[in-house]
Amino acid sequence: MVDARAERLRRYIRNVPDFPKKGIMFRDITTLLQDKEAFYQAIDILHDRYQGSRLQKIVSIESRGFIFGSALAYCLHAGFVPVRKPKKLPSKTIREEYQLEYGTDALEMHVDAIENGERVLIVDDLVATGGTAVAACNLVKKLGGEVAGIAFLIELSFLNPRAKLKNYDVYSMIAYDSE
Repeated sequence: MVDARAERLRRYIRNVPDFPKKGIMFRDITTLLQDKEAFYQAIDILHDRYQGSRLQKIVSIESRGFIFGSALAYCLHAGFVPVRKPKKLPSKTIREEYQLEYGTDALEMHVDAIENGERVLIVDDLVATGGTAVAACNLVKKLGGEVAGIAFLIELSFLNPRAKLKNYDVYSMIAYDSE
C-alpha cells in the first residue's frame, strides 16, 4: 500500500543525469532536506510507521542515512548507532564485507553498539542492490540484535534490492521502477 504522503515527497527529489558517471540518474535528496516541510513529513511518516514497535536502537549507514536515522531515533526515544566505512569509528569495531559490482567493500560498527536481544531498525536514504543493507543487518545480528525492519526514503526497485532483503521487513517511501 502506497502512502500518499510519501508519494508527494517524490517532487522534492532532484534528478541529476549522468552523475556520478554517464548513464546514471542520481536521486538527489538535498532538495528534500532543505525544504523544512518535506523533511519534517519524511521523518513524520517514519515515526508514524514505527511508533509502538518497541525499538531500542536505530542503526544508520553513512552518511545520508545518518540524517534520517538520527532524527527518527530522537522521535522514537531510541538510541542511534552509526555504521561507517572502515577506520572511521574511534573504538573497537566489528566488520562486515559485502560485494560490489566489481570488488568488495566493508562496513564497521562499534562492538558495544548493540546489546543482545535489542530490537533494531536499520535506516538509510536509498537502497539500490541491497548489499549495504544486508551488511548492516549482519553487523546487528553478530552483536545479538534483532533486525525489526529496514527503512529507506528511496528504493531503486528496478535493481531488485528486495531479492537480497527477502528475509527482512522492508519499507521504502518512494520507489523508482526505472532509471
